[in-house]
Amino acid sequence: MNEIAEIVKEIKNLLEFQAVLGAKNYPKELLTLMPRGKRPLAEQAAERADCRLCGLHESRNKVVFGAGDPNANLLIVGEAPGAEEDRMGIPFIGRAGGLLTKILASINFTRDEVYIANVLKCRPPGNRDPQPAEVEACEPFLKEQIETIQPKLICALGAHAARTLLKLGSSTSIGSLRGALHNYHGVPLIATYHPAYLLRSPGKKRDTWEDVQFLRREYDRIMSGDAK
Repeated sequence: MNEIAEIVKEIKNLLEFQAVLGAKNYPKELLTLMPRGKRPLAEQAAERADCRLCGLHESRNKVVFGAGDPNANLLIVGEAPGAEEDRMGIPFIGRAGGLLTKILASINFTRDEVYIANVLKCRPPGNRDPQPAEVEACEPFLKEQIETIQPKLICALGAHAARTLLKLGSSTSIGSLRGALHNYHGVPLIATYHPAYLLRSPGKKRDTWEDVQFLRREYDRIMSGDAK
């Protein structure tokens, strides 16, 4: 194991040296060898700023890494940036973001108290669904964010985020996941509708209200130390 650790260390040092010289694009196989977790989110964001691991870099304006409290107990995970997020580089600031802010306020959270991220860090053209290769390229970045933040509870917004985190098939609906505690590597996870979907289907807002009340109860229970 010590020999493997030394090899990994040498690879990391080589990649860091190449970065100093201006190299930016590395094979995914090498990136996965670099130690993950515990690096400051700002360092992670800077490393991702010129990511070219999938074709989305050709159409994006900005990488949308994440925003909020780096020590948040509640992590919100969405699907992908939209047009406004792509323009500003900040997650959930368009119409759906405004609704998310109101939803959080309804259960006594501010955006500054939570951390907000997406599965994809770049906007798919025309807000189309994420493609498997794009999720595969981006998911390690989300995993490192989660390992660094170490949230006590995760809220997955929409089927794409929930299926990615829980490793579920493409036929799994958000309706089948609602109202239950799921497990993401030991972290409780609650799934509900994406705010963008609620803008198109306002009849689902009542269901979402039930979901976020459930989320608030579970959050308070976890934070009180009663994790039974």
